[in-house]
Amino acid sequence: MAADAALDGLDLVIHPIQRLRICTLLEPVTEEEFAVIRDLLGMSDSALSKQVSALADAGYVGQRRVVRAGKSRVRISLTDEGRAAFRRHLAALRALAGERR
Repeated sequence: MAADAALDGLDLVIHPIQRLRICTLLEPVTEEEFAVIRDLLGMSDSALSKQVSALADAGYVGQRRVVRAGKSRVRISLTDEGRAAFRRHLAALRALAGERR
């Protein structure tokens, strides 16, 4: 794949490092709690919320609120569209790095 073709596969919504890290954490799981993602990435609630909102606005993640024992938790998941976009983005990065898969 030529560099120009690889650039076509890059997703500017996913590309910022914090969003890329969020997608990387969500790709192998069905969903994850907001607090777990926050702690794993070492982000503040507001910083993570901003990045998740950008991904949600693009249709790449979904959020749902779960209440257990009177405590509310937000769970985040990649949508099918988000999962496909993330995989295309990774393929484009690999192509730019010269890796053939």
